[in-house]
Amino acid sequence: MISLLQGITVILLLQLLFAVWNAAQLPKLGSRLKGKTPSKMPHIAAMPVRTVSVLVPARDEAEGIAACLSSVLDCDPSAGWRTEILLLDDRSSDGTGAIAAAAGQGRVRVLPGRELPAGWLGKSHACAQLAEAAGGEWLLFLDADVRLRPGALQAALAAAEQQGSGLITGFPRQITGSWLERLVVPLMGFTVISHLPVMLVRGSQDPRFVAAHGGFMLIRRDSYARCGGHAAIRGELVDDMALARAVKHAGEPVLLADITEHAEMRMYHNAAEVWNGYRKNIYAGLGRRPSLLLGMLLLYMLLYVLPYAAAVYFGLTGQGQGLLWSVSACASGIAVKRTSDSAGRQPLWFCFLIPASILSLSAIAVSSWRGSYSGRGYEWKGRKYR
Repeated sequence: MISLLQGITVILLLQLLFAVWNAAQLPKLGSRLKGKTPSKMPHIAAMPVRTVSVLVPARDEAEGIAACLSSVLDCDPSAGWRTEILLLDDRSSDGTGAIAAAAGQGRVRVLPGRELPAGWLGKSHACAQLAEAAGGEWLLFLDADVRLRPGALQAALAAAEQQGSGLITGFPRQITGSWLERLVVPLMGFTVISHLPVMLVRGSQDPRFVAAHGGFMLIRRDSYARCGGHAAIRGELVDDMALARAVKHAGEPVLLADITEHAEMRMYHNAAEVWNGYRKNIYAGLGRRPSLLLGMLLLYMLLYVLPYAAAVYFGLTGQGQGLLWSVSACASGIAVKRTSDSAGRQPLWFCFLIPASILSLSAIAVSSWRGSYSGRGYEWKGRKYR
């Protein structure tokens, strides 16, 4: 057991080195990209005004849609740009459309959603309708629970100017309230910082190296058309990752940026929403491969849960050397989690929750597999998914 704990400690220390390096590779939204020289722009007076379309798909979002739209309205785009704001009321049952129209102050165009066709999933269908109605050169798909900060559009358009085409995405700062939110939601950033080489998201055309957050997806219209848009991924449960892969398949660049200074969101508002939201996506996000799911869970349990059980055992039995290595492994895992939490602007004490986080994630992942394997599928916002 001591040899196993020593091995776990070494693995986690290597993981920590990678996480620290990887977090440093994440460019801040709007900052100068490595290898990119800002183009010399002509005089503003000689340039035509360009349009960015902010597109908000909304289904039963009455509680928070006014705050979302208010945050967008408070954002001024860069000089030479104008903002077009469109919201699609995806057949809501709670008055979302009427609230959005009132909150929009005449500056938000509210579209009624069409009936969901066979073969389409709800969000992709809503986004496709928004893109069809939009007139912007760049399309910013924004979830209804995202709140932009002043300057967000300026930073996003600066990144768009540098990149020129393709997709720009990032993880908004996650606001959490309930305990299951605190345990599970920050693990989105943890998986990216701990395992995905961030530099290869932009630096490689391999679609395996991709990460995206559907809450903030800025894509050039031409790139959207070349990759097939949401029509090409109409049946994908994890639509954001699927669209990012489609962009890469089309030969277009994808940038994963740090947007935590410019956007925040509370994805879920209670434990039930966390459970059902992640349950719908986890197994599909792993390509519905049971072997990959099992391997991931075993690895996470070995690295982030076993050392705590060993520490309790060695502490109770008074085995000092075993306790020392157990604590070393625990501390290394906490340091890895803290690295990702810091990148996501999460509170310091969240990193100490790592074993409970992994256990919670594992329980949801098993339920996600069962939902697919049994054929019963999942339910989210009144719709059934399989």
